[in-house]
Amino acid sequence: MAINAKKSISQKTFFKKIKQPKKPVIAKAGFKKKSTKRTPKLTNQSVLIKSAQNPIISPRLENDWEAGQTFNPGTILLDSKIHFLYRAIGKDGISRFGYAVSNDGFTIDERLSQPIYEHKTKKQSFKIFSYLSGGSFGGSEDSRLVRVDGEDVLYMTYTACDNGLRVALTSIKVDDFLKRRWRWRVPTLISPEKEVHKNWLIFSEKINGKYAILHSLKPNVQIEYVDTLEFDDNNYINSLYSGGPQKNCWDKWLRGSGAPPLKTNDGWLLFYHAMDNDWSKYKVGAMLLDLDNPTKILYRAKQPVLEPKEYYENNGYKPGVVYVSGAVIKDGNLLVYYGCSDSYVGVAYANLDEFLESLKKETKPKLKLKTLKRKKIVC
Repeated sequence: MAINAKKSISQKTFFKKIKQPKKPVIAKAGFKKKSTKRTPKLTNQSVLIKSAQNPIISPRLENDWEAGQTFNPGTILLDSKIHFLYRAIGKDGISRFGYAVSNDGFTIDERLSQPIYEHKTKKQSFKIFSYLSGGSFGGSEDSRLVRVDGEDVLYMTYTACDNGLRVALTSIKVDDFLKRRWRWRVPTLISPEKEVHKNWLIFSEKINGKYAILHSLKPNVQIEYVDTLEFDDNNYINSLYSGGPQKNCWDKWLRGSGAPPLKTNDGWLLFYHAMDNDWSKYKVGAMLLDLDNPTKILYRAKQPVLEPKEYYENNGYKPGVVYVSGAVIKDGNLLVYYGCSDSYVGVAYANLDEFLESLKKETKPKLKLKTLKRKKIVC
């Protein structure tokens, strides 16, 4: 049955809410993507523009494992195509990764009907932390994909519900990934047990001959330099997250890093998540880190570069959340992929040089909103 999106969105019961659900809330409807194949025109503007085709990935009710939520994608640019590993939650409450691919970065050309990765819990999980982290009762959350120095391996960090919310690391050969032989290496947990850690990122190049892992932004940028990404069960990275709110800025409460840093001529471009005094809204900031010493912040946007303004960003499992987990540079343009209200995947874009110029001038890379046509949603 088709229902009018405008009417549906205005209803507070867009998603069924239960005070103490035994299963995660399952969306009764999903935003249907446009059938158009038109690629948004990229112009020289120092702005992040939300695509009129958003959301580009939505829950599919015909697949139980992704019938509830599809969000927070890890992305990688290979063979001129953008590959997505998005987080999906279905009827059993387990968080898994699904796969999709796009040629132009805006239209999903193919999406697999089965998940391609699932974390097998080794120890008793803290299910309440996992549920608060996005609505699941276990599994794998928020993948980040990176290829280091052109190696024949893709590394993936993600949050694992495994005796706490911990950071896991796995890898796969590039050839296996492209040929869809999902031969993932057995994951290793690289953060201490019984602690909550998320949003750890690997840099796409070695720094001073070592692999670099960004693991905290508060009270400062913290990076672990290691000779190898081969960890064992007794080899953890100790991370510190502490301190009160920052003063005289929009990002009073730093939450964590977004997509793996992108190398540019001006520095490592890093997106991050933060909140002001309105804790119901996640916003996205941007900063440039020094190429040789990325613990040093060179430039930082004075205002958010991405905010939850659109209906698909405010009508989901967690309204008011925009969460960047993937970003690529393609043909001189910056493509930023993010979770929308913990239920959908969106893309925002800009000319890279203009965006960086705006950031270096410490001006606001303004968020320009395109007029979106109302879409029908199907239940």
